[in-house]
Amino acid sequence: MRPDTDDYRALFLNDVPMMDARAPVEFAKGAFPGVVNLPLMDDAERQKVGTCYKQHGQQAALEMGHRLVSGQVKEARLQAWTQFAERHPQGYLYCFRGGLRSQIVQQWLREAGIDYPRVVGGYKAMRQFLIDTLEQAVAECGFVLVGGMTGTGKTEVLAQLDNSVDLEGLANHRGSSFGKRATPQPAQIDFENALAIRLLKLRGAGIERFVVEDEARLVGRCSIPLPLYQGMQDYPLVWLEDSLEGRIERILKDYVIDLCAEFIGEFGEAGFSAFAERLQQSLVNIQKRLGGECYKRLALLMDQALAEQSRSGSVDLHRGWIEGLLREYYDPMYAYQRESKAHRIQFAGSQPEVVDYLRARQA
Repeated sequence: MRPDTDDYRALFLNDVPMMDARAPVEFAKGAFPGVVNLPLMDDAERQKVGTCYKQHGQQAALEMGHRLVSGQVKEARLQAWTQFAERHPQGYLYCFRGGLRSQIVQQWLREAGIDYPRVVGGYKAMRQFLIDTLEQAVAECGFVLVGGMTGTGKTEVLAQLDNSVDLEGLANHRGSSFGKRATPQPAQIDFENALAIRLLKLRGAGIERFVVEDEARLVGRCSIPLPLYQGMQDYPLVWLEDSLEGRIERILKDYVIDLCAEFIGEFGEAGFSAFAERLQQSLVNIQKRLGGECYKRLALLMDQALAEQSRSGSVDLHRGWIEGLLREYYDPMYAYQRESKAHRIQFAGSQPEVVDYLRARQA
């Protein structure tokens, strides 16, 4: 029989399969990548047992729990746990604090002939371990930021480096006002957990200097953890440059061609309409900052481009509103940012030059 474990580092470094016995509502608030939620109690059962515990104490709550999870309900859940244990013989189970719920699941599995270990301290201890992991990385490691105008391909730079941390990828958002994807963003805690695990794995591979994109505090609705964001206000900066034409083509690909394909892949025939609505709403969201006249002009160009794309599949007209948005909205904003951060810029150049510089810097 394998013993219970409190080696959280090994669990995350090795992507060990884990079964989360918390209720679905707890799991939705925060979980770990790849973990499967197979609860002892559903949300309604957990609420009833919690109320009973407050009013009548632990023993009464325990008895109620056993009454609620019995018969066919118990058999169905035991079958799901058994299948997980058989599929993942090297895995573990846990609940919130590694206490009663995971012990009951463990006991019922044992009665069914399966010895399956649990994580001591449960979700709470693992979550604290990841918070500490992130804070330690910020305190002990070196970071450099990649900045640049919208559409220069900062994410492409990160993809070419083995010491990069892609905050936008982890947040499932492209970071800008137009950055929403077809699929939803993770919960805040899930984002933080995934970020900490990425740093843990890089450090486990001997990497102590990281490259991240220069971001605002919010990546969509995911907030960069405060220790890292505070550090990002002082980290050295590398500035990525590209021509206006190159940037227009990259934005056309990312925010029109690829995003449209994403929506169609996700929603089928309704995908194009959902994509068009998303694009139009993104422009509405910055209407005040654009000003009334500029917004109307760009909205008209966007509507014409979407109509043509729907009719013929051609995306050529989208270049019109993209260029206008860059010239009149993003570029003045980024020019100001560059000026305010000029003292931190250690290198500026094209994508190949920046990649070469960052690789040499890591060596």
